[in-house]
Amino acid sequence: MRYVYPVVFTIEGDAILASVPDLPGTHTFGETWSDALYMAQDAMEMWLWDAENKGEDVPEASDPSSILAQRAGDNVQVSMVAADTDEYRRRADARAVKKTLSIPAWLNFQAERANAPFSQILQQGLKEYLHIV
Repeated sequence: MRYVYPVVFTIEGDAILASVPDLPGTHTFGETWSDALYMAQDAMEMWLWDAENKGEDVPEASDPSSILAQRAGDNVQVSMVAADTDEYRRRADARAVKKTLSIPAWLNFQAERANAPFSQILQQGLKEYLHIV
């Protein structure tokens, strides 16, 4: 799933703090703007991925202008940041899962004779079927 949430960036000394008000406990920081943005996206994806895995409700995104009005200051900026839990899942959950499946005996015979890499072919076929690059 793809999501977009407002993130509050606060400059404090040499660090840029990032907080996502809609996702409780989602706070991180970076030493540069690109670091802070990357860390905010990663923290959001982790939070959302965990909520999806547990079947929990995912909060709606707040209006960024209302968040900025509440936290206005010289060192505060609000920006919309995108998160993609499908991409995060591919990066973070690369463990192998064993599946039992059935194929016709004649197909199994020919595939074994050709030393076919069953797991690789199944993965490739599933990616094509699901339109995953």
